[in-house]
Amino acid sequence: MSVTASRRLSFVDKMRAHLEILDPVTWISVFPCLAGGAMASGAMQATVQDYLLLLAVFLMFGPLGTGFSQSINDYFDHELDRINEPTRPIPSGRLSAAEAAWNSVVVCLLALGIGVALWSYIGGTRGLIILGSIVAGLIVAYIYSAPPLKLKKNIITSAPAVGFSYSFITWFSANALFSEIRPEVYWLSILNFFMAVALIIMNDFKSAEGDKEGGLKSLTVMIGAKNTFLVAFVIIDLVFLVFAVLEFVWGFYYLVFFMLGGLALNIYMQVKLHRDPKSSISFLQHAVNDGFGNAIGQSDVAEHNAFLRFQVANNILFLVNNLMAAGAIGLKYMQG
Repeated sequence: MSVTASRRLSFVDKMRAHLEILDPVTWISVFPCLAGGAMASGAMQATVQDYLLLLAVFLMFGPLGTGFSQSINDYFDHELDRINEPTRPIPSGRLSAAEAAWNSVVVCLLALGIGVALWSYIGGTRGLIILGSIVAGLIVAYIYSAPPLKLKKNIITSAPAVGFSYSFITWFSANALFSEIRPEVYWLSILNFFMAVALIIMNDFKSAEGDKEGGLKSLTVMIGAKNTFLVAFVIIDLVFLVFAVLEFVWGFYYLVFFMLGGLALNIYMQVKLHRDPKSSISFLQHAVNDGFGNAIGQSDVAEHNAFLRFQVANNILFLVNNLMAAGAIGLKYMQG
């Protein structure tokens, strides 16, 4: 479909294209960290006010913050997307580059507006943490895709940028909504940062062909799929192991067993995936195709499809352990 044809789209179809460029399936990825940060505060109350605060910070980081990162990425990479993802709004002709640019400007300003409102409402250092987090997140999102820095060109800068935006600042912001930053939250935000780094390394499987042609140095392009799996698995396993040690130090002894159990299950799947990076752990394919469908993004690239199967199990294991630890931390502070 040409850009000229896109102008003949109905208003509803045009709005759908604007929504699609914000990539709604990515919005939910920030919520577990926001929920964990709020739970770990031990100060959130079951009131309309506190639920509205949590909703506001989700809108700021999810539909608006994450949406900005997706729309600005599509704007700067629409030529590359003609190879990797030709059905995206710009390469398919449903949005022009100018329309995509306006989309990103609007969501960026809305995110900043909520950040300023929360800063004004919360006040003090906590308010500054929230505002500073969204400002930093938006800056990182821009330089991730935009020249001359274009952090996504190299895995050494791209993966940490994603981990920072999706997992690090979200823990701090949600915690700051309701309390001073709990010492344990520093550790949890770092662990979630490294988990996000490992997952984004493997997510690059889907665009390896286009990345190679476009000169982007993803880990898959540089060392191949099998070695990329190995690097990501080492990071993931270290995250689980350090998490278990921290839970022991914090006195959450019963949670250590859950964490080590999750690590053992992960290693079982990792061994299978490393031996066969394309078709192993096929028993989870049903969860990808039918259970989650497009919510986690199906793929025609065999290695990426295998990663999605692993991601289903890994994310469930890590999410459950995250929320149990956050709940235990919050309970400790509630009890004084």
